Amino acid sequence: MIDGKKILFSGMQATGTLTLGNYLGALKNWVTLSNEYECYYSVVDLHSITVRQDPEELRTRARNLLTLYIAAGLDPEKNCIYYQSHVSGHAELAWILECFTYVGELNRMTQFKDKARKHADNINAGLYTYPVLMAADILLYQADVVPVGSDQMQHLEITRDIAGRFNSLYGDIFTIPEPYIGKAGARIMSLQDPEKKMSKSDENPNASVYLLDEPSVIMKKFKRAVTDSEGCIAYRDEQPGIRNLIDIYCAATDKTVDEALKEFEGQGYGTLKTAVGESVVAILEPLQKRFKELSEEKTYIDSIIKKNAEKAEATAQKTLKAAQEAVGFPARM
Repeated sequence: MIDGKKILFSGMQATGTLTLGNYLGALKNWVTLSNEYECYYSVVDLHSITVRQDPEELRTRARNLLTLYIAAGLDPEKNCIYYQSHVSGHAELAWILECFTYVGELNRMTQFKDKARKHADNINAGLYTYPVLMAADILLYQADVVPVGSDQMQHLEITRDIAGRFNSLYGDIFTIPEPYIGKAGARIMSLQDPEKKMSKSDENPNASVYLLDEPSVIMKKFKRAVTDSEGCIAYRDEQPGIRNLIDIYCAATDKTVDEALKEFEGQGYGTLKTAVGESVVAILEPLQKRFKELSEEKTYIDSIIKKNAEKAEATAQKTLKAAQEAVGFPARM
């Protein structure tokens, strides 16, 4: 806790380009959370290299992601926005925590199994121990809360288990983090397969709306969105494509589902798709404009990167030093 505020940690990988799902499901909410918590928002580029990356592309995407954080409304003076790779404590603490993590626990991680299937030619140790690095990310800043979706809850649970095991041996070194469950209705699904989440890595370019897509591209993607042959606009599981469009419309306009259904009563799917596309264009326009402005302010972004890395490093070193002393490492002179 800092100045009476609980500490919150979250981050996104510097792979691909952020989607509408990333924005409505996480980034938009981060801005609200920054008023309530002392926030550390990381560009988690260490996690990114569990899959092979082009070095120049990774650097560009990492910078773009950090810039998008700010463009979306996160104040870099109030929030610590930084590159994970610029704080050595992430990797150092991860090694210590690996020695307190059981192989059986890692074997139960469903995301490792999923990623191993997708990247069968590169099943590396980093992919396997990924949850431990995630635990280090969280525990390094003594985070009280971590925003999580259902797909990340397992990683937070192992983080809590590792921290509890370490604390039982050495005292209260780490804060045991709690999940922060955001409001419902921001789970954005693929436009081409509404049974699965919208993803940065989807091979179908029409499945995801990216935050930097041109307005004309966004409109085309929504017009091509998968619906059904029922011909009526209803919010039910049997019509996942329509349900997804309504969810997006409500998240973009702050309307309720009932309000949306009333608005589109008796209308065709074309009308719905156009309205959803226009609402998304409207919310992304100021973000895109600000991103373009910030991208041209190289000196300013460089200063944010340096300043916030120093802030993150100072906090991280306190926790790292306590963990190192606890396990018996010699004091540094």
